[in-house]
Amino acid sequence: MRIDVVTLFPEWVAQMEQFGVVGRGLRAAQLELACWNPRDAAENPNRRIDDRPYGGGPGMVMQAPPLARTLEAIRAQRNDAAPVILLSPQGERFDQRWADRLAAGPGFVLICGRYEGVDQRFTDCHVDIELSAGDVVLSGGELPAMMIIDAVARLLDGVLGDSRSAHEDSFAHGLLDHPHYTRPPSALDNDVPAVLLSGDHAHISRWRTKRALGATWLSRPDLLDALVLSCEQQTLLAEFIAEHGDGTKGNTEN
Repeated sequence: MRIDVVTLFPEWVAQMEQFGVVGRGLRAAQLELACWNPRDAAENPNRRIDDRPYGGGPGMVMQAPPLARTLEAIRAQRNDAAPVILLSPQGERFDQRWADRLAAGPGFVLICGRYEGVDQRFTDCHVDIELSAGDVVLSGGELPAMMIIDAVARLLDGVLGDSRSAHEDSFAHGLLDHPHYTRPPSALDNDVPAVLLSGDHAHISRWRTKRALGATWLSRPDLLDALVLSCEQQTLLAEFIAEHGDGTKGNTEN
């Protein structure tokens, strides 16, 4: 997979190549990351790519021509029809569903907006998708872009040390994740739930499913509204609610 990023701070985004799952994906030849500075496509001595908004108002707006020329250079290198994604507060919220969708394709182009935004003519002519990191305004699209790259990279074959990790994460099945524990068995005046030490894998799986359902019920009930639960899941959720009806999050062995 190839991911191209258009950003005024290519060195910032390119640091991902040195760390974590993105670095591992590059070393495993499962991922290619290319960063482009639209200032390189500016046609003025100062490499300026922004100007004041028509109609007045505060701030500056990224100009359409330098962005279009940068995208043209990317297309020439890629030689494909990879979707162009603009990181924007006006976009659809990025979630695991989007990560899965993007990971299934050959790659994409991320446009990191800055200032007051991007000239709408570029968006109208060249942008296929607008995505947002959430209901918050950031200084630019770089952080959301890096979030998307990380979320997608970890879904690629051979990137994670254990391929099961991506399939068992929060949101992978529409639920939050279950709690995790590691050695020592007793720490901070608390013990690991006995079921996890039992060696009974069916019991462990049931406990994890119940706790994932319970965590979602406690913290993100909206996610449950979008799911069709199996009979077993309904039973486990009912058990959790009966045990934790006061909204507490204490550990149980059940």
